[in-house]
Amino acid sequence: MQTMFSLLLADMPLGLAIGLIVGLFAVGIGGGGAVAWYLTKRHLEKVAKIKSDQKLDETSQRVEEMLKNAEAECKQLKKEAILESKEQDLRRRNEFEQEMKEKRAEQQRAESRLAKQEDNLEKRESDLSRKEQSLEDRKKDLEKKTAEVAKAQEQVSHQQELMMAELERVAQLTKEEAKKQLTDEILDETRRDLAVEVRNLEQQAKDEAELNAKNIISLAIQRCAADQASESTVSVVPLPNDDMKARIIGREGRNIRAIENATGIELIIDDTPEVVILSGFDPVRREVARLTLEKLIADGRIHPARIEETVEKVTKELDQQIKAAGENAMFEVGIFGLHPEIIKLIGRLKFRTSYGQNVYRHSIEVAQLAGLMAQELGLDVNFAKRAGLLHDIGKAVDHEQEGTHIQLGGDIAKKYKENPMIVNAIMAHHGDVEPKTIEAVLVQAADAISGARPGARRETGTNYVKRLEKLEEIASSFQGVDKSYAIQAGREVRVIVKPDQVDDAKALFLAKDIAKKIESELEYPGQIKVNVIREFRSVEYAK
Repeated sequence: MQTMFSLLLADMPLGLAIGLIVGLFAVGIGGGGAVAWYLTKRHLEKVAKIKSDQKLDETSQRVEEMLKNAEAECKQLKKEAILESKEQDLRRRNEFEQEMKEKRAEQQRAESRLAKQEDNLEKRESDLSRKEQSLEDRKKDLEKKTAEVAKAQEQVSHQQELMMAELERVAQLTKEEAKKQLTDEILDETRRDLAVEVRNLEQQAKDEAELNAKNIISLAIQRCAADQASESTVSVVPLPNDDMKARIIGREGRNIRAIENATGIELIIDDTPEVVILSGFDPVRREVARLTLEKLIADGRIHPARIEETVEKVTKELDQQIKAAGENAMFEVGIFGLHPEIIKLIGRLKFRTSYGQNVYRHSIEVAQLAGLMAQELGLDVNFAKRAGLLHDIGKAVDHEQEGTHIQLGGDIAKKYKENPMIVNAIMAHHGDVEPKTIEAVLVQAADAISGARPGARRETGTNYVKRLEKLEEIASSFQGVDKSYAIQAGREVRVIVKPDQVDDAKALFLAKDIAKKIESELEYPGQIKVNVIREFRSVEYAK
């Protein structure tokens, strides 16, 4: 490789070779300077030998100069590199020292903060120690005071026990008895005050409510006068003579059987002179039987064929009467647009009674009362009248179908597409369902007024006596009651109490309790007044 390099230099011009050598020297600054010098020297010797021995000295001189220059330049570069390295070291040292200085400053600040925190902690610890000592002192004082209080409480308790024993000895009452007596006195005083307040509030409410109710009800009753017909489950047909009984019975009873089979009504022929009794629960069939029998008696021809013919004829005539009665009721009340079948059912109510009250007249009366009250209250008059007229429509079919008249009436109204609110009024007039309109409530009130007014309904003597006895029994069942009397046909009960057991305040509550028990245990028309009487009587005899 050295030979190839030498040959390469030999072929090059001298200036180029020197430049190459100088470049190599420049590249070999530092550790390669000696090697470059050695190679250059040998190369120059060879070149000098090859070119000419004459130029050897000149070349040697130039090379030496170049070497000196290169060496000087290398020293200068080395010196500059050393200086630059020292400067970098110095700059890095300065940076390091600056960084260390900043870290030392940060460390000093952290140490300062730690020192402050330590001082604070020491201060807090000192404060806590003082507080603990203070709390310990307070605890000791509290324990001491607690012991003193406990001792004082024991003394007070002992004194109280002595005082209580002395009080019990003086009053001749135990603690429980005295507490009970005091509680009873407070309760009695509270009940008296409460009774006075309740009485005042009740009186005020009664005055206002009674005034408004009287205005509406009295006006309704004044403007609605209804004739009342009493019907029962039997009808009586008068006979011109007792011989007619035999003709009605017929040979071997064929005539009476024909009448009973055709009408469904039982004929009672007994020893009562000139009277035939028709018995049956269906009022329409009983009316058909009555009219048939009257026509047969008037005609004089009584035999099975004639009976069937007359029954058919009377049934058609009665259907026309029923339809006319329904239309008359509708016109009398002043409502229109009812279904024809509903009109017929209203007409059938003419032959239906309830507690001796004719349901047909009762329905008309309820419709008129409900309409009058609705008018006074500014409500829908036609709606109230319609609901009042139809409220007992179920009684027209309750002998033929199963179910209460309320349920049957609601089903009939639904069947013939009546307003749902009308159906609700029918279903709610006895409180079976909740009324959804004010008019439904008015129908309830009108139904109660029509059934409770004097003479509207009648009941059997046995039921009447039982109701009065039950009324007196309920009133007498309360403690403190001396005697009780049911008066005014059971519309009032007067209760005489023992004055030493019942005071004025208790009398008020006693009246309320009796009224509530009557409402829950007794069925009665209208309302019952409970009148509690308390009085002192002093009796002395002069001898």
